[in-house]
Amino acid sequence: MDDPFPISPRIQERLTTVGLEFEAEFYGAATHRQPDNLDALVELGHVYTRMERYGEGLQVDQELARLMPEDATVQYNLACSLALMGRIDPALDTLERAVSLGYDDPDHLLEDEDMRGLWNEPRLRELVRLMQRVPADPPAGN
Repeated sequence: MDDPFPISPRIQERLTTVGLEFEAEFYGAATHRQPDNLDALVELGHVYTRMERYGEGLQVDQELARLMPEDATVQYNLACSLALMGRIDPALDTLERAVSLGYDDPDHLLEDEDMRGLWNEPRLRELVRLMQRVPADPPAGN
C-alpha cells in the first residue's frame, strides 16, 4: 500500500540529521553530568560515528577504552574509530587486542564499513584466520 503522506528524501535526510543532532546533545549532556555513565558514552560514540564526526567519536572510544580496558567490544569500537581516521597500524594493533580479549565475529568484521580501510591489510586477514581457526598457509616447498 502506498504511503498517503510520502516524505521526500531531502526531508527524510533532514529529519535524520536533526535526530542525530538531538541524540548527540542529549548524550553529550548526560556524559557531562555523569562522566562515568558508560551507557551514555557508548551511545555518544555511536552517534558521532553516524554523524561522521570521527575525531569526536575517537575521543569517546579512547575514554571508554581507558575506563574498560579489558572489554573486547570497547577495543573493537576503538579500532573502528582509528580505522575511520585512517590510522591503520594503531587500528590493527587495537583490533588484535580486541581479538585477544575475546572478540570473535569475523563475519561482522568483514562487513563493517567502519573497517573498510583495513580490509586489504595482511594483518587483518591473519586475524580473520585466527578468529575462524583456519591454519595459515604452510611455507612454500613443504
